[in-house]
Amino acid sequence: DTALSRRRSRVRIPYALRKAALPLFLFYYPFLLFYMNLPKIYIGTAGWSYEDWIGNFYPFGHSRDFSLLKFYARYFNLAEVNSSFYSFLSPRIVENWLAQIDDEADFIFVVKLHMDFTHRRNFNEKKVKEFKFNLDILKSAERLGGILMQFPYSFECTDANVNYLRLLIEAFEEYDKFVEVRHKSWQNKRAKTVTLCSIDQPTIGNSLSFKPSVGREKLYARFHGRNKTAWVESFKNFGKKQTYQERSARYDYLYSPGEIISFAQDIQEVYDKVKEIYVVMNNHPHGQAVANAFEMLHYLKNGEKVKMPGTIVKAFPRLKRFAEGS
Repeated sequence: DTALSRRRSRVRIPYALRKAALPLFLFYYPFLLFYMNLPKIYIGTAGWSYEDWIGNFYPFGHSRDFSLLKFYARYFNLAEVNSSFYSFLSPRIVENWLAQIDDEADFIFVVKLHMDFTHRRNFNEKKVKEFKFNLDILKSAERLGGILMQFPYSFECTDANVNYLRLLIEAFEEYDKFVEVRHKSWQNKRAKTVTLCSIDQPTIGNSLSFKPSVGREKLYARFHGRNKTAWVESFKNFGKKQTYQERSARYDYLYSPGEIISFAQDIQEVYDKVKEIYVVMNNHPHGQAVANAFEMLHYLKNGEKVKMPGTIVKAFPRLKRFAEGS
């Protein structure tokens, strides 16, 4: 009797209604699957402390205790640390970063490996230990996305270089590693223990071209701009003392909407192969990296409106049409 009463108490949906709902379900089912399988997307810029971002991203006239990183972290969930490439940072600096992004639950850092490891090839156990100390501060706080090992264009795919890369991988085996190589000889190579970066850069000589590369269920894409003239000029000035403007000129480029859409479509093609996607814009002069990062976020998230400050919309009016609240 109890089972019978339960069956009688069920709400019966008329067959005609069920039949009418089926086409709607079939239509929306692919979209449901898309959002259910959407990888975690981390987007940000290479560095966040630039004077020429004031007014174009950061507000003018802010107080002395204004935190650039805290402001930045309201809009992006990833920051690539550039300063660690040039110097071994004090742990107090890293701890200060953590304090500034404490309110942002998803925010992570990817730390660029010091040039002694990738360019000078002059490292020892002491330097490894010193670099790891800061990594472990971030890792313990669950704020470390991984290490970026960025090699110069001259680092070709040879047996000697592959063996050297293996040494670095073993030295930092306990961390997620993203490896950027720029020479065409690395195109279509695969690695088991690292994620090879997918990069866009000016097409010069045997430079690597952009192609989404998946490794360890991750994709790490870096965009350097396409200022070919300034890039060639930078080779001539390599090793010379330069101003900020001279050093940055090679990255002075604003990707067009068409270019951003094309990149986003290429990245979306591998959504079903990855669990995490990292996108870093390095075309930083004048806040161009910020503008392009917002555009990329919009297209990778299937056209969603994006939260952004009024400063960036004023500096780059084309962002207005997909700014949240517009």
